Amino acid sequence: MATEGEIALRLFLAFLFGTIFGLEREKRHKPAGLRTHALVSLGAAFFTIIGVYGFPDPVTGQFYRGADPTRIAAQIVTGVGFIGGGIIFKDRDRVRGLTTAASIWLTAGLGTGIGAGMYLPAIVTAALGLLSLGLHRLFRRWGLEDSEESEN
Repeated sequence: MATEGEIALRLFLAFLFGTIFGLEREKRHKPAGLRTHALVSLGAAFFTIIGVYGFPDPVTGQFYRGADPTRIAAQIVTGVGFIGGGIIFKDRDRVRGLTTAASIWLTAGLGTGIGAGMYLPAIVTAALGLLSLGLHRLFRRWGLEDSEESEN
């Protein structure tokens, strides 16, 4: 079992990573920003921690052998998909909010991974996600992307 200190570290890191993604979205004036991303990542981490450590046997104090923490992860994906769906909307002939919805989904994944103690994969995923969010600027600078297509 993880110590309370390690659990606190997981929660802090999930909050931090969500905040970083939220700052990027907020800087671009998107509907879901710092608070939304931070809360989604933090909530996903906490639900994951609860799924792993939250239900010990009341008699022995041991964790149930039949418990399946992956159920929590599956429900996080479903629930966050619902939130992301609310961010996507059609404006005339264009769909908006796809990138923000994807970033919400990614921060939930980061929170879940960090909650499970997967620090290095979460760091790599966050770095690649942030790189992805920044690529449109390079592509636009190089003339490889229309400015209209990159407004998500």
